[in-house]
Amino acid sequence: MANENYTSPSEFILLGFTNQQALHVLWCAVFLVTYMITLLGNFGMIMLIKFDCRLHTPMYFFLSHLSLLDLCYSSTISPQTLVNFVAKSKAISFSGCAAQLFSFATFATTECYLLAAMAYDRYVAVCDPLLYMVAMSQRFCVGLLAGAYLGGVISSAIHTISIFRLPFCHSNKINHFFCDGPPLLELSCSNTYINEMVLCTVVGFNLISTTVIILASYLSILATILRIRSTEGRCKAFSTCASHLASVALFYGSSLFMYLRPRSSYSLDYDKVVSVFYTVTVPMLNPLIYSLRNKEVKDALRKAKGRFLSSQVK
Repeated sequence: MANENYTSPSEFILLGFTNQQALHVLWCAVFLVTYMITLLGNFGMIMLIKFDCRLHTPMYFFLSHLSLLDLCYSSTISPQTLVNFVAKSKAISFSGCAAQLFSFATFATTECYLLAAMAYDRYVAVCDPLLYMVAMSQRFCVGLLAGAYLGGVISSAIHTISIFRLPFCHSNKINHFFCDGPPLLELSCSNTYINEMVLCTVVGFNLISTTVIILASYLSILATILRIRSTEGRCKAFSTCASHLASVALFYGSSLFMYLRPRSSYSLDYDKVVSVFYTVTVPMLNPLIYSLRNKEVKDALRKAKGRFLSSQVK
């Protein structure tokens, strides 16, 4: 009953990393460089896949959308963070904070399901290569992608509504560099146990269900690879999965550590540093991983570079 007299603030203040101005410059430089690499790398990957007909396969269809998601969820956080580094006011409106949380959760959750779809794609490619193009038809791939986006929207809507229906009366200062669930729950003056359980259930379902799909796919892939007699054949089969495995390890490792821990082990100051890894660093690394580890992407890059140099000479 006491909570009925409380009203939520019209805006929040994002405290960021530190109050020291000298460190602001350092963090701003790190975020700016990382964000620029993220934009160039992911946009370049999308354009490369779009214009090179050799990359018009299910694997690269999913990879182009992985790059799009990395662009989107990095762009929901990095621009606002960069503005906060240089602006006197670090305020974000109530609706802007809700929109940032919803957008980030949507893109990050969709990426979970997309990585699971990519694992299934690799399973079919390695374990049943003769039927690959039939099993991974365009209609089926579009269906998997639509399901990934739908799952992201539904889970993030539950997540966002659960948090923003709370009264925020302790303070309007968020001890973070963006609007995330755990630091927002710290500001509520009501009992947040149910909301924490909703957050844990939604995030846990998304991460665990997709992890099971990925593990099942790769266990089947491993069993198939071990049955291949030639070393060259094993290396070729493994190379088709290496880039995806690296992306999964980076994204899931940081996400599982961040969200599926006991409440008693949370430290907002420490979690801010961890958040930088999966919100800023991983989107930057994904196109680098796929371009450095994938022969077809490297060949397409060389071909694009050759066309560019030829056009410059003319």
